[in-house]
Amino acid sequence: MLWLYLHFPHLLLEHFSQSETSPRPMALVSGYPPRVTQLNPEAARAGVTIGQSPQTASALADGLQLIPADMEEQARVLEQQAAWLYRQAARISLYPPDGLLVEAGSLRRLHGGLDNLWRTLEAELGRRHLSAQLACGSTPLGARLLARSNSGHCTDDTRRLRHSLDSLDIGHTDLDERTIERLQRMGLHTLGQVLTLPDRELARRLGPETCLMLQKIEGRAADPQSDWQPPPYFHRRLDFAEDVEHSSGLLFPLQRALQELETELRWRQQHTDTLQLEIRHRSQPVTSLPLRSTAPEHRASAFLDLAHLKLDRHTLEAPAIGLSLKVRRFIGREAPTGDDLFGDTPNARDEARQHLLSRLQARLGEDALHRPTLRADHRPEQAWTASPMRAMAATASDLPRRPLWLLRAPQPLQEMPQLWLAGPERISAGWWDGERVQRDYYIARLHSGQTGWLFRDVTGGWFIHGWFG
Repeated sequence: MLWLYLHFPHLLLEHFSQSETSPRPMALVSGYPPRVTQLNPEAARAGVTIGQSPQTASALADGLQLIPADMEEQARVLEQQAAWLYRQAARISLYPPDGLLVEAGSLRRLHGGLDNLWRTLEAELGRRHLSAQLACGSTPLGARLLARSNSGHCTDDTRRLRHSLDSLDIGHTDLDERTIERLQRMGLHTLGQVLTLPDRELARRLGPETCLMLQKIEGRAADPQSDWQPPPYFHRRLDFAEDVEHSSGLLFPLQRALQELETELRWRQQHTDTLQLEIRHRSQPVTSLPLRSTAPEHRASAFLDLAHLKLDRHTLEAPAIGLSLKVRRFIGREAPTGDDLFGDTPNARDEARQHLLSRLQARLGEDALHRPTLRADHRPEQAWTASPMRAMAATASDLPRRPLWLLRAPQPLQEMPQLWLAGPERISAGWWDGERVQRDYYIARLHSGQTGWLFRDVTGGWFIHGWFG
């Protein structure tokens, strides 16, 4: 079996950098007293080095952004990387806080060879502005050690992989410092020299746990992996290196999240019409902003337009330190139909209409747009109501014809029609609420040329109740 390991040496730092519009010096600090543990190229060019105090680093790099190292946050960011990696490989194991393991043996045929798989992952990492050290291995632990030491190769040659492991310095293994020091005093400086020792001798000198670990590296002991499964929803978390004070400053990082959502929806072959934006503040509750489209959608550009209109109407109550994009509602994508020679399709016209309605709704508010919908009542004046656009429209395919213009109150008919077109349709209802009606309705054309909706009540009088277009 062949394994592929991805080690992210600067995952948390690059996660914060993705929300910046332009490169700036940044560094992670941890420990007590705090020291610089990671830095980006901009900080390195300014003279910042690992191990410096925050005061020294800030004096060297003007505008240096210091970020506390949070391993729990880095573990969440690692899951976000596993989500896109799942589109390329089904069997993924997480090694928090900075590693992902992929079973690559079964993927060679799918990707047309190991080289193509390697290049695909490198291209995706570059597109996401992530740096990772890749390594292949005959065992999970072997691939991990080679990747963390940055001595991995794109190969499935077992001899070459074993040679790389044998050449690995024991300081680059996961052995504890005390064990490494004992091995070095014994004159053993490479992993290959340690693996030549008999198991009984290793267990006696280093302990059974260390012996078992070395056996897993060679593949002589079982090393089962827990397969990671993606959640049934989409969640993209963004963290800002510097507080954002205006809602317009959220658009740039949000654009990246929406691009990832579009890629996810294309991969799922699905749409969505409901997004949830959550703006995080330093000392206030999370601000939730629902974003809805009047029709299923998958394009990032369409969602960004709606978000722009939504954020224009929203004022931040406090500076934002992060943003989350969540989607839990997915809708199946239907194949387009009705294309004509010139591309003017009913679907395209309907898409333009829905896009306009979505923009109006985002600008004016979710409850600002209404449409007439049917109610279960035979009385014409009670048979419809105004409902918000987000409500589902009732179907009227099998219902009787109704006029486009219904008068507020029936008007007496001045002269009898010239031509009767349809009818009668008897309506007798309203006995349950004290407003009973008993009428016979007709569709007729008057002498003026208009098509009206007429009725005769129980008294024998004739009235006009609406006009057809």
